[in-house]
This record gives sequence, structure tokens and C-alpha cells, in this order.
Amino acid sequence: MPYYGSEETVKELKRALSNPHVQADRLRYRNYITKVIRYMTQGLDVSSLFMDMVKASATVDIVQKKLVYLYMCTYASENPELVLLAINTLRKDCADPNPMVRGLALKNMCNFRMPGMIEYIEQPIVAGLRDKASYVRRVAVLGCAKLHNLQPYTEIDGSIVNELYALLRDQDPVVVVNCLRALEEILKDEGGVVINKPIAHHLLNRLKDLDSWAQSEVLTFLLRYRPRSDDELFDILSLLDTFLQSSHAHVAVSTLRLFLNLASAHPAVQADALLRTSAPLLATCSAASRELRFAGLCHVQQVMRSQPGLFATHYKRFFCEYSEPSYIKFRKMEILEELVNDENVSLVLEELRSYCTDVSPELAQAAIAAIGRIARTYSEKCLDILTGLLALKQDHITSAVIQTFRDLVWFCPQSTAAVCQTVEAGVDGLQDSEGKQALLWLLGEHGDQMGSAPYVMEGYIDGLKTELSSTVKMELLTAAVKMFLCRPAETQDMLGRLLHYCIEEESDVCVRDRALLYYRLLQRGVEETRKVVNGPKSDPSMSVLTGRQGEPISEWASTFNTLGPLAGRDSCPQTDLISAADQPSNSAEEELLPGSEDVTLSSPDDTEEEISLSLGAPLSHESFEKMWLDLEILHRQALGVSRPRTAPDTLQASLQLVKIQTLAFTPGDTVPWKAYIYTRSSGTLILAELLQGDPQAPGTDESLVLSVKQQPVNQHAIRRFVSVLKSVLQTLDVDTS
Repeated sequence: MPYYGSEETVKELKRALSNPHVQADRLRYRNYITKVIRYMTQGLDVSSLFMDMVKASATVDIVQKKLVYLYMCTYASENPELVLLAINTLRKDCADPNPMVRGLALKNMCNFRMPGMIEYIEQPIVAGLRDKASYVRRVAVLGCAKLHNLQPYTEIDGSIVNELYALLRDQDPVVVVNCLRALEEILKDEGGVVINKPIAHHLLNRLKDLDSWAQSEVLTFLLRYRPRSDDELFDILSLLDTFLQSSHAHVAVSTLRLFLNLASAHPAVQADALLRTSAPLLATCSAASRELRFAGLCHVQQVMRSQPGLFATHYKRFFCEYSEPSYIKFRKMEILEELVNDENVSLVLEELRSYCTDVSPELAQAAIAAIGRIARTYSEKCLDILTGLLALKQDHITSAVIQTFRDLVWFCPQSTAAVCQTVEAGVDGLQDSEGKQALLWLLGEHGDQMGSAPYVMEGYIDGLKTELSSTVKMELLTAAVKMFLCRPAETQDMLGRLLHYCIEEESDVCVRDRALLYYRLLQRGVEETRKVVNGPKSDPSMSVLTGRQGEPISEWASTFNTLGPLAGRDSCPQTDLISAADQPSNSAEEELLPGSEDVTLSSPDDTEEEISLSLGAPLSHESFEKMWLDLEILHRQALGVSRPRTAPDTLQASLQLVKIQTLAFTPGDTVPWKAYIYTRSSGTLILAELLQGDPQAPGTDESLVLSVKQQPVNQHAIRRFVSVLKSVLQTLDVDTS
């Protein structure tokens, strides 16, 4: 908004700038120029002073030149007829003996975003590339990119590109980095700057001369280079080694990303690099900037996908602070879940318990859900905490606890009795619809273990007319039918009233259709209804899947130090991965990911065709459990070897070398000890369980028992898989004995 009296202000400034007495006093003259810049930044239109300001650029005062150049760049587009005068002045300054003046003039000349300027600025830029002063060369290199932006659709000048490539060996490190930036901009349609062996080694040797942000940028460009041999690879890694523990977190993380990509064929080198970079990553998680802290937490979470125990001793660093925003607290709680072990479980649970009464309902519910997920491994301690929370009688806390109980019973059926006892004793008056659904599911699924279950359900049926949520009504229908199947005498009357209301009076079509479905099923008989309504029960032994092994580093290395981790693990479309895993293709070639290699296995006593194992797309734990429950065991065999006493990482790495993926294992020396593995071969998916010490199978205390399931069936593939697995386990057994 223009100032009152702005015309008078501009006229006064014009008179002062054209006054010879003012021009003779350098300090007074500069003060008036400063006033012009101040009014310009405050929104006053001072474009009518353009000619006077151009005249003011003819001075040896560097500060005055900077002010005038700023003015000219701002108003050049509004005075196109006077720009030529400014251009002539700037071209003259480009030949000034003072390198600061030359660089300043060239920089501002390139900022004139006007058509027809190319012919005036091209020659000064080329001259600036060969200037003796490094400051002028820095400006000229970036000027090449600006020149290209003025004419984006014209043919690229090869001579300028060659000049820039030659300047990559400039003595000034800033010129080198500016050349990379300029070449990337000019050649973006051709894939960007090309990093060959001489350029890569030159940049690696110059890294120590660059500032921290330039180092990060150069390390990103070096991702494009692939060493030709292992000797060259390890030479490069040796040069990068000192930057892994840089005091600047962004340099350390950039170096780690380059390490992970270069050493993709050397998992041990990758693991060592992750270990050495753990300190800078932890420092980032405590940064003053909330945004940087969140980014650090996301990257820590990504690293833990492959190295679950890397930050186990630093779990207290992930305790939430009172002043932190909720998005950081949520991320810290997710990390704490993964860091829980036998030594710190009590302290972590106590910390999470304090979050359960937070003033934020969302944070409190997230903390309760976290305790519920930990309960899949440490059920007794977590159940005590969750039971105590029910005594608070707060609706959002009670709702979250009931939802947690529902999930816990689903994943860990062995905790059903304790959950049912707690729910029967301390739940009433739920208002939250999600909590009601969870409670009704528990009543329907395990009502035979709760004496008061029919009476609790009758209360919901009596209040059905005031219930607003259609999902609660449909859950109530399903729970009532399940209750009827296990306790018909107590439930028959209330089920009849419920079906009558939902069919005759309910206005929601979905609820009415659900009621009609159950009514017609019951007409066919109780046994037919039971077959449809009661699905397969979860296998209690499958709770071992919560102790899963780490993923291969190659699964996420390409997205490290990008925006990918900030979006969470679901930034990748897992639905595609699951569908690919659940539906094996008809040929081994279709199952392989691009770039993956086969492991060809042959046996001298087998005359059938050779067979290949491959990792293929990752298989989710949910998909594995579903398929394991649905399929029949095709092969069971005692392998004659005991469980390897090696570290879990060693076992996983050994199996991965022969393209067998470890999905989950029982931690420590737990008895019975189990491990779930899978692989793909000749268009078939092979699932397997390793078991030692099963109390129901005498003779398995010392030997591993292998159970194999497959889809589709291929006996030859099973025999090959068993042969390879047995060879690996025997090798590990010999190494540890």
C-alpha cells in the first residue's frame, strides 16, 4: 500500500540525487541512496529514479555499487528502454581492476531476466570463466546456469560445457562445487553431470577442502559413480572413512548413504558403517531444531529395520520431553517399541505408562497401543499396566485399552484368559464407537470364557435405538450370532429381538442386509451358520513373528538421506509387495527383482533339471501367517543338526547368501526355539519352520525339525531347498563347535 505523500517523497529524493552538492559529499550521497533502497523494500514505487541511480553506479565505493545494483535488478523490467544504459555501465565494471567490482557487476548483469539480454552478457561470462580472481570465476560459473535459463529451449553451447568440465579441476573448491551445480542445471535434460573415474577420484581427494554443505552436495553427486573393481571400491571407502564421523550430521549421513550404495555387495562393510555413524544420528535426534530432530528420528527408525539392536543401549535418548510436539513424541514411541529387550523392558514400560495419562487423548491412546504391541512379547508386565489404566475410568483411555486387548488376543491367543478376566471385571459405560466395536468383538469371539458376556451384550441391544454408529450395530449383530452359537440358551431371546429390530425398523441398508444374512443363515441350521461365521483360529505359536529379523540394508539404502524416511515405511506401496508375494508367478524369471542374481544348485545324484532359489519381493508377516494357516504341511524331516549357536545376524546373513530369507525367530535360548523362513523357486513359494525342543514331539530336544509348506506344489523344489538349508546349518554347526 503506497504511503501518503509518496509522490512528494520521490520528488524530494530525485532533487537530492541530482544535486551537485549532494553528489560531492560521498557519505551524504550514499545516505540518500540508502533511503531509496529502504523505501523500495517498504513498497514505495521509486522506479522513476532509475536514471539517477544508474548515474550513481559510477563510483569506487563498493557499498554504494551494491545498493545501486540491487535497485537496478529490481526495476530493470519496468524500465526496458533504460536497461541498456545500465548494461553498458555493468559491462564497463566487468573490466574493472578490482575483482570484487568485476564479480559484483557480472553477478547483477546475470540477474536481468529480460529477453534480448543474452548477447550482452555472454561475452562477460566467458571472460569471467578465465578470470584470475576466484570470486569472479565463482560468479561466472553460476552465470552459465542463469544464461541457460534465459534460453532453455536452444541448443546447449558445447564450448561452455567443456569449460565447466575443465573448471572441475580449479584450485578454488567453491568453483568446483559451483561447476557441478551449473552442469547439473544445464544438462538436466540429458541426465545431469556425468561422473566418470577421473572426476570421481578428483572430487574425493578435494572433499577435505570443501565446507560442510559443499561436501554433502559432492557426496550426492558421487552416488552416480560405480567402481570398476573391489580394489577401487575399498580405496574409495578408505577416502570416505573419516567423513563417517563428521561433526556435521548432514555430512555423516550423506557419507553413510554413499557407503551403503557403494558397498551393496558387502553387508559386513555396510553394518560397520552404520555402527560408526550411530553417534551423529543420535546427535541429530537431540538437535535444537524440531524439524531436524524429526528427520533424525525417521532415519534412525529406517536404520533399525536392518540393525534392530544398534541403538538398544541408547534407549533413554528416545524418551519424550514435555515441550516436544506430538509428531516427535509419536515417532519416539515407535522407536521405543523396537528397542525393548529383557534388560530395559521395565523402564520403557514405566516411561510409556506416564504418557498414557497425557492431556492429549491422541498421545495417550498411542502410548497404550505401544504397550499393547510390547505385550505380544512381555504379556504379563503389560497386562498389569493396562489393567491399572482401566481403573482411571476415562473414556478415551478405556477405549484404547479395550482395542489393545482385542489386538493382543488376536496376535497372542495364549493371553486370552487373562484378558477375558480383566474385561469382565472392569469395563462398563463405553462411549467411543471404536471401543464399543472392540468390546463387542471380544464378547462375540470369547464370550464362552466370560460369565457376564450375555448380560453386557444385552445392555447394548436394549440401547440400540440410541446408537448412531452403523459399524457398532453390525459388530453387535456378528457378536450376538457368535454368542448364540456358544451359549444359545442365554442368547436366543435377545438375538431374536436384535434381528427383528434390524430387519423391520433399522433405516441403514448395510445393517439391515447384515441382519438378513444372519437370519437366513440361521434358517439353514446352526452347523451351517457356524461354518460361515466362525473362521479359522489364530495359531498361538505364530506369536513368534513379533521377534522378526532385520531387513536387508539394500531394501532401503536407495531412499536413505532423502524425504522418503520422513513419510514412514508406508511411503513404499506395500500392497504391491504383498500381492506379488501372495501370488507366485509361473516362472522363476518373473519372480526375480530387476538386478537380482540366481543361486544355481545342483546335486550329482539328481538327474532332474537344475533349480534356482531367489529372494524375490519381500513377504509381510501378515501374509506369511495367513498362508501358513491355510496351507498343509507337505514335508517334515529331522535335519540331524542342532540350532546354530551363532549370533542371529550371522544366521540370517548365511541363509541370505543362498537366497533364503529369514522372516522371524525366537529370541535367545527360548524353548522351544523356532525360526520361520521362506524362499522362491521355479514359480513356487516355499514356507518353512525350524523347530527345536518341542515338548509334544519327543526326540526333538537336540535336533532341528523342518516343516515345509508350499504354493503351488513342486516336490523337486522342496528337495533342493531342504538340501541347501541342511548344508548351511551343518556348516554353521561345524563353525561353532
